[in-house]
Amino acid sequence: MTAYEPTGEPGAGPGPAPGPASAGYDAVVLAGGAARRLGGADKPGLRVGGRALLDRVLAACAGARTTVVVAGPRPTARPVTWAREDPPGGGPLAALAAGLGHTSAEHVLVLSADLPFLAEPTVGHLLSALAAGDVDGVLLTDADGRDQPLVAAYRARALRRELAALTRDGADLSGLPLRRLTGALRLTRVPDAVASFDCDTWDDIATARARIREHGHVLDEWISAAKDELGIDLEVDTHLLLDLARDAAHGVARPAAPLTTFLVGYAAGRTGGGPEAVAEAARKAAALAQRWAEEAASASAPAAGRPDVASDAAPDTRPDA
Repeated sequence: MTAYEPTGEPGAGPGPAPGPASAGYDAVVLAGGAARRLGGADKPGLRVGGRALLDRVLAACAGARTTVVVAGPRPTARPVTWAREDPPGGGPLAALAAGLGHTSAEHVLVLSADLPFLAEPTVGHLLSALAAGDVDGVLLTDADGRDQPLVAAYRARALRRELAALTRDGADLSGLPLRRLTGALRLTRVPDAVASFDCDTWDDIATARARIREHGHVLDEWISAAKDELGIDLEVDTHLLLDLARDAAHGVARPAAPLTTFLVGYAAGRTGGGPEAVAEAARKAAALAQRWAEEAASASAPAAGRPDVASDAAPDTRPDA
């Protein structure tokens, strides 16, 4: 387990905002470990915030030109290239070598598949720092100051150089610790206790699941999980849809809120399904809800100068009893 520091926003990342230097990279995700401290559970498939750990990591490196996952193939939220170390289960160095063979970019992001709080901004910071410095790699350190070499960006040529040195004379990478490679590299270290948090035990999983619900982005997490589950890749204007749901609930009736947002999605799908189509359908529905509310308000208030309904009735001409 990487020590967990409760302060800070997951994925916020330290340092300056990522710039153009973060473009044009490949990613290698190591996802084939035995998960012994989880009793052999399928760790990459465990869900945090409704999404598999592997899918959360894949979302963080969505900008990669090529993403290689070193593990047995499985369904994922986005397409990836699959690779396998030989023999399977040969350890992180063997897995890294297998994944690196499918990459071509100058900079390679190397990640484990159990990082629930890693996000694109942190990836951008790592890559920008690598491009700006005269080093072989940039990695995160955890709350205790320990290196996390599987949350890092490296120069591909440096990785290939050291892997070649380790396998000189036919030596086998199986079972070798990752520090045999990273110990020979010139590295910059970036402290980030949140993004470097990894899940090795069930307590770690429980901590991550609790953290997802307390860090103030529950709605964003839910939308991301729903998009993954439904297999859609669409930018959602949350504020627009929430405003629409509010207008429908207040101006029509509470059940109108979910029904209206469903109809907006259906209408957008019929006209292309992009963000512009959603926004246009939402604007039309919001205008309708506003007109409906105005009509309801006018119907409930007597018009100025109009006699009461009771006075419009014919007078009672029956004789007294």
